[in-house]
Amino acid sequence: MNPTSVQASEREPRELLLYLLRCALWGRPVDWTEAPDAATWTRIRQLAGTQGVTALMWEVVERLPGRLAPPREERLRWAFETRRIEQRWQRQQRCVARLAAFYARHGIRMMLLKGCGLSLDYRVPSHRPCGDVDIWLFGRQPEADALLTREWGIAVDTSKEHHTTFRLDDIPVENHYDFLNTRSSAANRRLERRLKSLAARPEESFTAGFTPVFLPPPTFGALFLLRHAAGHFAACGIGLRHLVDWTLFVVRRHDRIDWTEVERTARETGMEPFFAGLQALCVDHLGLDPALIPPFRRDPELEERMLGALLGARMAVGIPQGRLAGISFRLRRWWRFRWMRRMVSDEPLVLGFLRMTWLHVKRHLPLFVSCEAAGRRRRARGISG
Repeated sequence: MNPTSVQASEREPRELLLYLLRCALWGRPVDWTEAPDAATWTRIRQLAGTQGVTALMWEVVERLPGRLAPPREERLRWAFETRRIEQRWQRQQRCVARLAAFYARHGIRMMLLKGCGLSLDYRVPSHRPCGDVDIWLFGRQPEADALLTREWGIAVDTSKEHHTTFRLDDIPVENHYDFLNTRSSAANRRLERRLKSLAARPEESFTAGFTPVFLPPPTFGALFLLRHAAGHFAACGIGLRHLVDWTLFVVRRHDRIDWTEVERTARETGMEPFFAGLQALCVDHLGLDPALIPPFRRDPELEERMLGALLGARMAVGIPQGRLAGISFRLRRWWRFRWMRRMVSDEPLVLGFLRMTWLHVKRHLPLFVSCEAAGRRRRARGISG
């Protein structure tokens, strides 16, 4: 799907989106003989927004000559959305620097996970949209939360399943004591132990303000990214941003990743079909060099189905209001997309469906929820039981 040297007006918006995204990723010029019409440009921009690549694509869109550029109104909207993403990233970086300095004063090391850490692989880091700031404190999370509350008066929420949460300068922060939800599957519990072992030996760092902040080791990053993306894919879908994250991560660290371990983990956790599909989409549609990754089994029909689900932006579909309507919607959506579940887990579908049903029902049982929350608070404080 490469509309090079053809009239862009002859291509669908999703093809043009992927083409422009490849140009942005690799710094290539756009080679069109004719620009899309105004309505197509609007659709491309909207698709870029739902896929989390608005600011990244702006890097190529803003350089288009007048005859190929979007209409002025579209350019202004694109520029405004990009600026908003850049400003949020800058606020998050200030939050990271403040936290790192605070923890360092108490002798606590900080590792940056997921979005904010992955943004450093981008040519323009501020063009990677980030939600929360995710951190890991090398096992000292309970002590760190207590220090924040005592010295800065920050309220820490201990009700989440594998991390505590708080806000600093209106930026949400997730302070992980586990990397994965270890209560959801035995595979996650086994993988969690390996992730903790790898994370204890960081190899990369950067300076936030005047304080060193660690990044995950390459093999940890590959395993964590893969499991995280697989979980999202099965639950609510992933977007092109996830593919970009994987592509840029691999380009930068492919020679330091233990691919044998990654492949073995994919097999043992039932993620092998998803892993192969992810690699295929990155090679075919984002231009990832296949020489940088191990050979993988191709399944064109499944890959096309995966791409269709990805570009369908399932994550953008709103959940109905109301307790029963919300539970019913989630369960029906889970069953409709059970083929995705098969790509990321070897758990029997019936068992997975029952687990999903119980998960959503128990969240609405007040007594059970209060007991669960108390247990999470004990774990967050480092108390057994």
